[in-house]
Amino acid sequence: MSIRNDRIELRNSFPGKVTSPLGLVRRDGQRFGTQTNRLDAPRSHPPARLMDFVSLTKPEVLLLVLITTGAGCLMASATLDPLTLFNALLGTSLVAGGTAALNHYAERAHDGRMRRTARRPLPAGRLTPKAVLRFGILLSVTGTIYLAVNCNLLTSAIGLAALLSYLLLYTPLKRRSDLCTFVGAFPGAAPILMGWTAVHGDISLGGWILYAILFFWQFPHFLAIGWMYREDYARARMLMTPQDDHDGTIAFRQVWIMSSALIVMSLFPAALGMAGSVYILSALLLGIGLLIAVHRAASRRTNVSAGELLHATVIYLPALLVMMVLDKVALIYA
Repeated sequence: MSIRNDRIELRNSFPGKVTSPLGLVRRDGQRFGTQTNRLDAPRSHPPARLMDFVSLTKPEVLLLVLITTGAGCLMASATLDPLTLFNALLGTSLVAGGTAALNHYAERAHDGRMRRTARRPLPAGRLTPKAVLRFGILLSVTGTIYLAVNCNLLTSAIGLAALLSYLLLYTPLKRRSDLCTFVGAFPGAAPILMGWTAVHGDISLGGWILYAILFFWQFPHFLAIGWMYREDYARARMLMTPQDDHDGTIAFRQVWIMSSALIVMSLFPAALGMAGSVYILSALLLGIGLLIAVHRAASRRTNVSAGELLHATVIYLPALLVMMVLDKVALIYA
């Protein structure tokens, strides 16, 4: 399975105090790292508080989750079943949103050490850890039960397994091993498989092919993010890129390998008769575009080129899945 205020709140031995390890300047003119009374922390009005809870679900990532789940559901369907599609999307989004919220809770102290995450509701002090924990559990439990009741037990079990492996394996591994991206790619690819099983009730070869596409896609996507924010991640002691790879040689070699595997795997749906010639042409053109972005990023190894690669991956995946679904629909009606 893929997200801020100027204040950072950390618990310490002085109840009612707020402190931060960063030497940044707050809006009140003081530097981060100075103690301030918690009563001075910004308080959210109801609409702002609601948006803080929404941000915990990582809406940008949730959108990709919905796209991949929907694609898995549609590719598994002989005919469109709107109710099954709705149930799969709603249940999967609840589980994914709950997982994201619980990840915010688990990494609240580390988020406070990074500039890109310091303004999130928890490290900024706009929401309490207890409220975030309850919110995450509520979404996760509701989504798991919803999938079991309205789809099937297999889809619910895949969602629960993805949630647990993300929180209990991937999240703590980010500070222990650079294998975290590899481990996290397994639960990260679960949504498309959940869409497939919501229709079929089992995992056949077509479902595994879609799962593999999403699995390989995550490497150029998240390694690009890791390279862009490598200094920020280092500040929080997160190993999002290979260790001791200061010039990016290993990281971008992995990007090349996984991107090539992704492009090869993207042709398998057509080989299995799941899509036709229009999809093959689209997959090849999208693959060439992705490889151009990979080449630029690997050659320059700058934050700008890594950002371009990140944008290329965000365009590539939805476009590939949309063409796959449209070509399948065309084949059915033909």
